[in-house]
Amino acid sequence: MPQMTVRINGYAYQIGCEQGEERHLLAMAQEVDKRVARVRALGFSGESKVLVLAALLMADELSDMVAEKLSSGTQDALIAGEKAERENHYLREQLAVLADRAEVIADAIENA
Repeated sequence: MPQMTVRINGYAYQIGCEQGEERHLLAMAQEVDKRVARVRALGFSGESKVLVLAALLMADELSDMVAEKLSSGTQDALIAGEKAERENHYLREQLAVLADRAEVIADAIENA
């Protein structure tokens, strides 16, 4: 497994990659370094904070790209699925309340 040295935020990191993936790794490191530079330009400092903010920028960009690729039908289905999950959670809670009430009634009948 080849070891590559990538530079991000002025620091060198030794990273392993698969044979033939060296260029891709370097390109990805450059993308990360670009986001780090954007974060630094906003006035943030501190290695870990800058890297976390850069990662969040990349995650936001990825989220936007995924949303763009999803068809409107898929997005509608995801929204409907989330709504169904909320409704099912509510119904389970209501069912638990009814089951508790039924147990109270059954106990009252038994003890009468």
